[in-house]
Amino acid sequence: MPTESDRLETPANLVHIETRLRALEPLTRKLEPDGEARRQLRDPVLHYANRFLKELDQLPVFLETADRGAGIHDYPPTEEGRPITEVLGVLARDVDGPGINPASGGHVGYIPGGGIYPSALGDYLADVTNRYSGIFFASPGAVRMENMIVRWMAGLVGYPETAGGDLTSGGSIANLTAIVTAREAREIRAAGVPRSVVYMTHQAHHCIPKALRIAGLSEAVVREVPMDERYRMDPAALDAQIRADRDAGLRPFLVVASAGTTDTGAVDPIEAIADVAQRTGLWLHVDAAYGGFFLLCEEGREILTGLRRADSLVLDPHKGLFLPYGSGAVLVRDRELLFRAHHYQADYMQDAARSQDEPSPADHSPELTRPFRGLRLWLPLQLFGVAPFRAALSEKIWLARYFYERIQEIPGIEVGPYPELSVAIFRYLPERGEPNDFNERLTRAIQEDGRIFMSSTRIDGTFWIRVAVLVFRTHRQTIDRGLEVIREKIRELEEDPQYD
Repeated sequence: MPTESDRLETPANLVHIETRLRALEPLTRKLEPDGEARRQLRDPVLHYANRFLKELDQLPVFLETADRGAGIHDYPPTEEGRPITEVLGVLARDVDGPGINPASGGHVGYIPGGGIYPSALGDYLADVTNRYSGIFFASPGAVRMENMIVRWMAGLVGYPETAGGDLTSGGSIANLTAIVTAREAREIRAAGVPRSVVYMTHQAHHCIPKALRIAGLSEAVVREVPMDERYRMDPAALDAQIRADRDAGLRPFLVVASAGTTDTGAVDPIEAIADVAQRTGLWLHVDAAYGGFFLLCEEGREILTGLRRADSLVLDPHKGLFLPYGSGAVLVRDRELLFRAHHYQADYMQDAARSQDEPSPADHSPELTRPFRGLRLWLPLQLFGVAPFRAALSEKIWLARYFYERIQEIPGIEVGPYPELSVAIFRYLPERGEPNDFNERLTRAIQEDGRIFMSSTRIDGTFWIRVAVLVFRTHRQTIDRGLEVIREKIRELEEDPQYD
């Protein structure tokens, strides 16, 4: 009796193979709709998108429905599929209805501000053509486009010609890529991790400690460097801590500075930190995911000094260039170090080694298979030019300053530091009751109102409300509407007899 192995090795009858292929092909071809079928799919989708954009100003910025989108569970994949109109109805009700509407100009709660329309067209073309931009051999034009964008960003920062980088899915992967590059450049091996020291402030983004853990550095010593009254790293304290750690037999190797923190938008004094890093031989990484693209405008350049001195840097186009989510970038001053940390070789890829006029993104990143990200940025830059982006970034800085000044006209308001970029924090000191509790209630009241969305944070135990201005659709009238909502909700809460 033949074994399972024998059956697998026995060639199938050719007639049977051909019969199976004839039966399978018609059903398979449903995945390739013809022109009319494509139109019947495309037109309702375009109508949906156009209606969404047309009605955007009237849609709530935040909506908490009874089931919070749970209706989506009634639509698992089926064997036969459903009509496009039914599917779009589910999307509208259960996905684009509840929660935060990040496309709205009233979304000033969190930092990403993306969604420019040509980027969606770029993604559409990239997805239809499905170019693989990871390897030069596979799509030299796509790789050249992405490398050109990386060089443009490097030039914006002031990096030399030796710099390199990669377009990533966001700041988290970009920071991870940079930290792995620093680990390899400083030759940190497993046995030495417990003696290795990383420096950052308490305001560093939470993706940094996460990246350290993923990069195998969870056992490294992490020092939280003291900050000044504006929540910026103290370079003198950094220098003193590095010296103390060296005297204790430890090995300092990495300092992570921030160019625009999430909580307050603070920009660490990069020039002074770079002086310390250069003097002590540490790798300087700057997380500029939020703040980096403010370099495009004069107001931002006055604040973001010293970025050119970083060994590595992170920028997020889905923040400062208003692209859809999934658009990050990592830059490294010496691209050879980035290559050494991430390149790979495989026998099945030997054909790709024939021609490498330019670096392949897959050699600069943890990712191998990846989407063609460059088109979502290249297309709008080609269509609009840089000037509107520069103006929008300048506007956001001035809007944050405008909010900071106007919010103080409300009696009882306390503000945080003057905004360096486009984030401001404030809180209300109530006539009665505990301030943290009141401001938590105030935040919920603002969010539930739906006309504008603000978020909150805690700094040293104090509850603050955050305004993060970075959606390209946010303008002065948006801020004025937000101030009106704040005044209204404070009055309602103060007059509520149930609040004590």
